[in-house]
Amino acid sequence: MQDYFLQLGSQESIQSTISQRVINIIEQLTPELPHTTFVTDLAIIMILASIVTLAFFKIRQPLIIGYLFAGMLIGPLSPLWAWLLPEGGPPSGSLEGIGILSDISALNLFAEIGIILLLFVIGIEFPFSKIRSIGKVAIGVGTIGLFSTLGVVFFAANSFGMNFMDSLFIAAALSISSTTIIVKILEDAGKIKRESSILVLGILIVEDVIAVILISSLQSIALVGTISIEGVIVVVIVATGLIVGTFTIGRRVIPPLIDKVAATEHKELLLLSVLGLCFGYALLANIVGLSVAIGAFLAGVLVAESKSAEVSKILSSPIKDMFVAIFFVSVGALMDISQIGNYILLAIALIAVSTGMKFGGNMFGNFVLKQKTRKSIRSAFALASPRGEFSIVIIKAGLDAGAISAFLFPLIGIITIITAFISPFLIKAGDIVAPKIKED
Repeated sequence: MQDYFLQLGSQESIQSTISQRVINIIEQLTPELPHTTFVTDLAIIMILASIVTLAFFKIRQPLIIGYLFAGMLIGPLSPLWAWLLPEGGPPSGSLEGIGILSDISALNLFAEIGIILLLFVIGIEFPFSKIRSIGKVAIGVGTIGLFSTLGVVFFAANSFGMNFMDSLFIAAALSISSTTIIVKILEDAGKIKRESSILVLGILIVEDVIAVILISSLQSIALVGTISIEGVIVVVIVATGLIVGTFTIGRRVIPPLIDKVAATEHKELLLLSVLGLCFGYALLANIVGLSVAIGAFLAGVLVAESKSAEVSKILSSPIKDMFVAIFFVSVGALMDISQIGNYILLAIALIAVSTGMKFGGNMFGNFVLKQKTRKSIRSAFALASPRGEFSIVIIKAGLDAGAISAFLFPLIGIITIITAFISPFLIKAGDIVAPKIKED
């Protein structure tokens, strides 16, 4: 027993020594800057993002996993810092934390800008003609797969003991497949041009458009606190008005103006103009009570309608890449994973339900629309697992509105990481199973 207390005392001494050394290192690295400054946290995020990008590129894994994981480790809510700096914990209710990234308000700001720029550049990929030309099959399969998954996961989450709003938001988050992860996996495997992959891309476009509308609708529901028919009708009317206005008046006015700016051949002027449109539309959406995400997405669609869309995309993509990296690192840093042991079984259960239902929903949609069996199987396997950017955006929107429990944030982070890792294996499983099925 005495040896045990000696060992315990030795561990406490080691922890105290490590804590003091960590504090000294931090003070030496930033002697003149308060550790909670915007510049300090931004510099750390950018350095970290560059290291993660290189590391995960080498091991051929989606960068989103690395960003989230790195943010979880160095953020103010990481249990690592509670152990290394036991006397530096933040006071209850404080916005400041401990750790390398410590200014939580700045992290929220980074994440907000990242959401806007991410949705803007995604919008540039979807000109009106492309949205209009999406086949009936993609629309039908995508809609059936998404809403069937949403409904089943909602009831499953409810049966697991989650409240109404938590169940609604987690169901919406888990009903949308990750475009970024799926496209990356298909490209790396050289399967992006297959017939089944083309169907997958069409379904992903449908899901992305529905996701933008879902974010806006859920935020409005969160403000009311429950679903009301009147509230849903108002959201639909306002969103419809903004979308219709964008595709009628906006398409006739904005793209020609962008082309006139591009005709000056000043890249800086064009970049500032499209970014001004992006944030201006986000502000407009916010003013009329919708999500900034839908405003940024519609701004991207308008840029996509211009003749200089490709140049605009090339100019804005590096800025998007920077803030998307900042977004995911910041999101990871805001996730409190100290209690992960309490909900890891819930995460596994939700992954099983959502993956199985997503596969089944897409197979059912393909069956209803009379698609070839092998193509249906490959597309269903590809869409079954990964959750990513929109899943995180949806949960963060609910958390920012104060409508859902805080534990959903790290929960969706863990689900994103796990599903991203198993996605390549599911796609390979589809390639194994499909050839064994006889075509009708």
